[in-house]
Amino acid sequence: MAKPKSVAVFDIDGTVFRSSFLVELIEALIAAGIFPKSVRAHYADAWKRWQGRQGSAATGFAYYEYIENVIFAYRRHIAGVRRADIWRVAERVVDFHRVRLYRYTRDLVKKLGRTHFLLAISYSPYEVVAPFARSHGFDKVYAQVYEVDKEVRFTGRVLYEDIILNKAKVVRRALAKEGLTLAGSVGVGDTESDISFLKLVERPIAFNPSKKLYDYAKKRRWEVVVERKDVIYQLR
Repeated sequence: MAKPKSVAVFDIDGTVFRSSFLVELIEALIAAGIFPKSVRAHYADAWKRWQGRQGSAATGFAYYEYIENVIFAYRRHIAGVRRADIWRVAERVVDFHRVRLYRYTRDLVKKLGRTHFLLAISYSPYEVVAPFARSHGFDKVYAQVYEVDKEVRFTGRVLYEDIILNKAKVVRRALAKEGLTLAGSVGVGDTESDISFLKLVERPIAFNPSKKLYDYAKKRRWEVVVERKDVIYQLR
């Protein structure tokens, strides 16, 4: 009987990809005329507050408010849109941003791809995350799945949201379905939403962490890695 393969779990947005695929997709949909320009009104103010570093570092300034508003805008305006149109724009986004990667995680993905089962997890839409992750050798992708109706148009409803919102649950699901093991496992995340799966793996890595993740990681002596410009810092 073959020995179970170890899993390597990567958050994607802000960890492997140097941006958010949801943000890039929604802007591309506006540029393509599929979403109206008025969509930006949902998150423009929050974006300005985040850029101005308003709020506190402990709460991520206004970044989480900004992303929540982008999610709201996407869900509101995706209803009635053909899935084929989203796939078409998503392919353009992936082609344009394919090499927009952090060096540390890019190299780690390549290295672990030789020995581990690569699992990608993202809150961004599946249509854009899946082709990106698979182009970089990931074996399995879990991302936000939006429901389509009989005419293959989006309804605006999210499927399996209870699973994707709990990344530890996603990892356990993958372990069971793919016959994987946590022995020798690795996990990489950048925000506190990744803590649940980082606690499961043998080698948790907090990469460019938010303050809450940084504080949690330091207390538990996890690896903390920061990539800034052309320098990679490993903090102990």
